[in-house]
Parts: sequence; C-alpha cells; structure tokens
Amino acid sequence: MKVIKNYLYNVVYQILLLLVPLITVPYIARVLGPELVGINSYTNSWMTFFMLVGQMGIALYGNREVAYHRDDPIDRSKIFWGIEMLQGMTILIALGAYLAAVLLFSTTFKHYFLLQSFWIIAAGVDVSWYFMGMENFQRIVFRNMVVKLASVALIFLIVKDHNDLGKYIALLGLSNLVGNLTLWPYLRKEIKWVPISTWHPFKHFYPALLLFIPTITTQVYLVVNRLMLGRMSTQNQLGQFQNTDQITKVVLAVVTASGQVMLPHIANKFSKGDVKGIRESLYNSFDFITALAAPMMFGIMAIAEPFAPWFLGAEFNDAGRLMMIEAPIILFIGWSNVTGTQYLMPINRTREYTISVTIGAVVNILANFLLIAKWGASGAALATDISEFAVTAVQLIYIRTTIRRRRLFASTWKYLLSGLIMFIIVYRLAAIINMTVMNLMIEVIVGIVVYLLGIILLKAPVVEEAITLIQKRQKK
Repeated sequence: MKVIKNYLYNVVYQILLLLVPLITVPYIARVLGPELVGINSYTNSWMTFFMLVGQMGIALYGNREVAYHRDDPIDRSKIFWGIEMLQGMTILIALGAYLAAVLLFSTTFKHYFLLQSFWIIAAGVDVSWYFMGMENFQRIVFRNMVVKLASVALIFLIVKDHNDLGKYIALLGLSNLVGNLTLWPYLRKEIKWVPISTWHPFKHFYPALLLFIPTITTQVYLVVNRLMLGRMSTQNQLGQFQNTDQITKVVLAVVTASGQVMLPHIANKFSKGDVKGIRESLYNSFDFITALAAPMMFGIMAIAEPFAPWFLGAEFNDAGRLMMIEAPIILFIGWSNVTGTQYLMPINRTREYTISVTIGAVVNILANFLLIAKWGASGAALATDISEFAVTAVQLIYIRTTIRRRRLFASTWKYLLSGLIMFIIVYRLAAIINMTVMNLMIEVIVGIVVYLLGIILLKAPVVEEAITLIQKRQKK
C-alpha cells in the first residue's frame, strides 16, 4: 500500500510541476504569441544543457544511495551532506560557464538568457532526491503546491502584454528556486550533522558521473528537437511544438510517476537480495503502466484536433496535428520507464541503460535532420516517436536474459484493443460536437467508460488486481 500511496503522491507532484505552466499556457499563448513562446523555449533549451551538466546524475544517484542506506541515519546523513556538497560545487561551475557563454557569445536574446539562469541556481539547492530515496513523497507535494499556485497567480497579475516575456521567464525560474528551498526545513528531523571530514563528496563523483551520461543523453531528445527546430525552421513552428509537447508531457507525467516511486523501492529490495520480489514488481508495474498509457495515448489522439486551437488559441492551428503525431511517446516512454528507470537503474545495470538512451539520442538527432527540413514541427514530433521507440526496443533486448518478455506483453493487446475502440468512439464524438469545457468533460467520461468496459470484458490483469486490493481493504 505504501508504494500505491507514493505513486499517487508522485502523480500529484509530477502533474503539479507540469500543470503550473499548462494552466497558464492558454493565457501566455494569447498574450505572448507563438514567436515569443518560441524564444522562451529556445533560450530555456540552451540553459537546460548547462543545468544538466551541473546536476550530473546526482538526482538519480542520490535517490538510489539514500534508498540503499535508508535504515542507518548516520550513513544516510554522511551520504546526504557529501552528495549535496558535490552538487553545490558542480552547479557553481555550470553557472559560471553558462554566464560566461551568455556574456561572450550571445547577441540576440542575451537578456532572456540571463534570466533563465535562475533555473541553474534552483538546481543547486534541490534536495527532492533525498525525500524520493526515503519514499517520502507527501512532503514534496504539499510544500511545493503553495509555491506553485502562488506563481500561477503572479503570472496572471504581472504578465500582461508582449513586453513581459522577461517577467514570465524570471517568474518561472524564481518559483522553481523558492519551491526547492522550502524542502530544506524538513531536513532538520531527517538529517544529523556529521563532521565535514566524513562527507567525502568526491567519492560520489564517479558513480554520479556514470548516471550523468544517461541523464544528459535522455535530455538530448527532449531538448535537441527544440534547438534544431529553432535553427532549421521558424520560431512560430517552435512555439507550436513547445505547447504541444507541454500538453503531452502533462499526460505523460501520470504514467512515468511510478518510476521515481519504484526506483527506491526496487533499490531497497536489491540491497536485501530479493531477486524474486524485484521481478514480480516489474511484471506488475509493466502491466499497470500499459493499462494507463494506452487510453491516455488514444485519448490525446482522439480530441487533439479540436482541442488544440480551442485551448491555445487560433494562432496555434498546427498544434492539434502535432499532438496526434507525438501521442505514441506516452506508451513508449511508459514502457522504457519500467524497463530502464524501474529495473536497470536500481539493480545497478547502468551500462545497459546508458547504451539504450545513447542510441535513442543518436537516432533522435539523425531523424531530426531528415524530418525537420521536410516537415518542420511535424518532423520533430515524429523524430521524438522514433527515438523513444528505439530506447524501449534496446532495453527490451537487454532484459531478455532475466525477464520473460512474453509475460510482460501477455495482456498488452487487451489494453490496446480497448483503447482503439475508445479512440474511434471519442474521435467521432469530438468531430460532431463543439469543443467546450462541458463537452470536453463528456468526451473524457465517455472515453473512460468505454475503456473500462473493454478491459473488464477482456478480463485484463489490472482489473483482477484492483478487485484483489479492494477485497483486502474490506477485510481490514
């Protein structure tokens, strides 16, 4: 039950992180327009590379190490202070390099590049990895919720016209900084002060660096699309793609939230030698993720064309088509989240995970070169699909000796068939009725009902698992 609770907390947290900009997207899209949205995306993409270098693989590494030493408060404290000191040093180096690059080489958007630096500073004080390692997601969620909601209110109050792009960028960075700082007071009861001589920050450098490689390569096909689209196409096309990507990532957050929950859970099992428990958790998680990802993918595709211009504004007329093209990543990333983040990473098979995401990054760059020149933003969306599929395929090859892939996919057809039927019905419904809040709710409810009926009639495992959990709760 703890894993389920943490999953739900992490769903709320991940959605919150993405929902804040999503709530403001219709407003910002109309106030700033596609071109200025594209400028924000472009400058943020360059900043992200420096921030990732500063973070190295510390978030994943810290999460895993805290999970390994969860039961020993002294060892846990030494690990925390050592990792946090290392993070502070690497972030300072990254911030210095970023500011130097902006001041020496930037000409067009220098002011906006400088404002993006708040994100790098925020990364230096981020200790959410500690609470994830402790499987304590409740504190992360509720403390940040107040800060995030306050930032939404400030955006509506301060960002009024085309001249306020700088204010918008600063608000996003500062809200992230404040949100990270608010987690520190909770550490007083969690972490003990240990002598600085016991921190040994540099002993964490090499293992964190090993995790940095898959982290940076994973971000390549999240960021390179925008950089290449901004260079090879127009800022308008980039703005269309950026908002489409944000909407898709909000849905994806619900699917991938289990990754951060299961990583420390599996890591703790691995430290205790529970191989059988790890495999059973993987099979159950894969089935659960497929059951969630399939209807979300088909649901996005079904409502995309009328939803995008209604939600974002008439200027974003291409966004609906882009949403339909990009929707399959919900399923592909969901699967790779299980095989990679929930299995290969916590059992310390970092090499295989690194190779898989590196192949995905290379495929993404090649696909972008071929497809953006021909189809613009549509090509970038298709390149994302291809690269995410490549990552999943490579990871499935790597786990073939320890995990039965036939069992993993045994019930996948049930979820895909139910989702496809749902897609046909909701797509036709969306074409008949106008897009309003009420009609959108009707489409969502119809989709949920059709999908649930489908998996119930097909006796999908997730239904049987849900019935078992309900019966256990009733016995208690």
